[in-house]
Amino acid sequence: MTATPAGMTYADYLALDQLLGAQRPLSHLHDEMLFIVIHQTKELWIKQMLHELELAIALVGEDRFAPAYKALARVSRIQSVMTLSWDVLATLTPVDYLAFREVLGTSSGFQSAQFRELEYRIGLKDPAYLSHYTADGQAHARLVAALERDSLRDSSHAALERAGFDLGDRSEEALAAAWVEVYRDADRWFDLYQLAEKLVDMDDALAGWRHKHVLTVERIIGNKVGTGGSPGAAYLRSTLGKRAFPELWSLRTAL
Repeated sequence: MTATPAGMTYADYLALDQLLGAQRPLSHLHDEMLFIVIHQTKELWIKQMLHELELAIALVGEDRFAPAYKALARVSRIQSVMTLSWDVLATLTPVDYLAFREVLGTSSGFQSAQFRELEYRIGLKDPAYLSHYTADGQAHARLVAALERDSLRDSSHAALERAGFDLGDRSEEALAAAWVEVYRDADRWFDLYQLAEKLVDMDDALAGWRHKHVLTVERIIGNKVGTGGSPGAAYLRSTLGKRAFPELWSLRTAL
């Protein structure tokens, strides 16, 4: 029975019985709990980032930039917290991790559907990742929906077009040219200029998260193959150059 607001406790409101009962180590080893808590916490933070992005994309689509900045700033702050959490996981030594690694079986962070959805909602829409999810499963359906919907990248492009910029085929060159004009006359296009900087903040934070992820994996398992058969650190290193808004980085050279 759901508690009424008048009789609701802190534990009721936060569903702490379910939340704190979700950590179920498969070994008797002390350090497995940290591994579980770190990754469950990351999934919760990703859920919140998706929640904020949903709002931000809608607000940018309505040219309501100021409240969109707040949501985007929150996403960047969450990304910073997630990046710092790698330092906590890095207290797990190679010996500690290898002692319980086998209980992970074929599970891998590479399989995080929420992280793929986050990439899609920001604008990194690589449909190849769909092949890692069962075609008739809920995760696959959510990712297909995210691919089909406007991302933050799409929404920012539409905002430029509503402001009168001709983006043509929306190539990186056309986008960079439009954003250069925004930056060169920042007073005139201040809302778009501020939006661009928020997008760079997010890209920057995501790149920092990826870099720290690689270092943490290398520190704990070196270049071993990841659980679930993923390439491990080698794959993670290959993602370091990913940018959701490459034109906002390349324009710096043109200014």
